[in-house]
Amino acid sequence: MQKEEIREESLPNEDGQQAEQPAAVEEQTAQEDAAAQETQEQPEGETPKEPAEPEKTETELLQEQIEELKDQLLRTMAEYSNFRNRSQREKDAIYPQATAAAVSQFLPLLDNFERALAAPCSDENFKKGINMLHHAFLETLKKLGVEEFGEAGEEFDPERHNAVMHIDDESMGTNVIVEVFQKGYRLGDRIVRHAMVKVAN
Repeated sequence: MQKEEIREESLPNEDGQQAEQPAAVEEQTAQEDAAAQETQEQPEGETPKEPAEPEKTETELLQEQIEELKDQLLRTMAEYSNFRNRSQREKDAIYPQATAAAVSQFLPLLDNFERALAAPCSDENFKKGINMLHHAFLETLKKLGVEEFGEAGEEFDPERHNAVMHIDDESMGTNVIVEVFQKGYRLGDRIVRHAMVKVAN
């Protein structure tokens, strides 16, 4: 009888432990359900939102504005430098072209002076005056950088001479200028007018 009483007293202890275990299981299951529900509520394909960046201070904003203004200033200075260099190159190219165009309009007048000097004249004073004008004209062209070319005996150069006549003369070399009908003029490397010549052989 005593053994049975002891066994009956021990049963409530076992039942109490078994009653506590289901309560812990239920709590764990509830936590898992809550986590699963949060996962389902989050839309697929969305990444967790990153924390917002802290707002910039007034000093940082002013520093950014300063950097932007400095960048704009440097760009403007570079553009102006390019514009100035381009304008200078265009100016350097335009001046010789404009000078050559102006000189070409005066060359027929110079040709007339040379024809007048070559024509017979009984008035020495008149011829002297024409000679002075011709000399002054040539000096003006030299100041502008204009040079004349085309002399008998020179070798024919198609880049500078325009051959309007051709003769065969064994006493002359090949491609030698025999006679100059009209002198040529150049301004630097630019040909203002080709020389009109007669070429032998």
